Amino acid sequence: MKSFYITDPGRIRTHNEDSVTILKNKSDEHLMIVADGMGGHRAGEVASSMVVTHIGSRFSDLSTIGSKLDAVSWLNENINEINRNIIKYAEEHTDSVGMGTTVVMALLTKEFLIFANIGDSCGFVLKDKKLHKVTKDHTLVNLLIESGELLPEDADNHPKKNVLMKALGSTDKQELDVFDVDLNVDAILLCSDGLTHMLAQDQVEKVLLEEDISVESKLIKLIKKCNARGGSDNISIAYLIKEGGV
Repeated sequence: MKSFYITDPGRIRTHNEDSVTILKNKSDEHLMIVADGMGGHRAGEVASSMVVTHIGSRFSDLSTIGSKLDAVSWLNENINEINRNIIKYAEEHTDSVGMGTTVVMALLTKEFLIFANIGDSCGFVLKDKKLHKVTKDHTLVNLLIESGELLPEDADNHPKKNVLMKALGSTDKQELDVFDVDLNVDAILLCSDGLTHMLAQDQVEKVLLEEDISVESKLIKLIKKCNARGGSDNISIAYLIKEGGV
């Protein structure tokens, strides 16, 4: 397998509140994480880094994640612990009120592939030279689209397009949306909304399908494209290619 991850502040923000990583445990199982933080006084980067640091250290020490059911329970338990830690941190630091973070994860073992998310950081798979979105965004706009009150083509121009309905740090208990994905995919892509707000899905797909270019070069090219279009947000991408994938 080949993998690479990258994060960039973009062209507008003064600092980067995203955190991203790709990890392996003792059984060569892979966990990919992207978290997009929010909140004043750099609290967003504290929240997103709590996700990556906490889950990362716990996962790396595991001999195996176990069954699919074990994996979902483990992810939810750790996410709820992180959620409590974020709330506690905000209570203890008055300048960090409103801090929180999105999270999207992909867990790949020899037996299964699952995605999990809270917020609007996204997860995709590349299969048969097509990029398919797996996760669903927890945004007001997406809720309006699902209820039929808003057309998908009007989403980008909606005045409240950035309003989140779910995020770590917002309520006492959090439940991940979990997606069971067919193992037969070529690659896995996770990203913060700094990528998806700047580039359409087919534009991302086109770069990922380029031949004779390294994984690292593909992700750098995507970052450059986002910044060329304004780079209005932090941009984070994690990409993993399975054996024989593109």
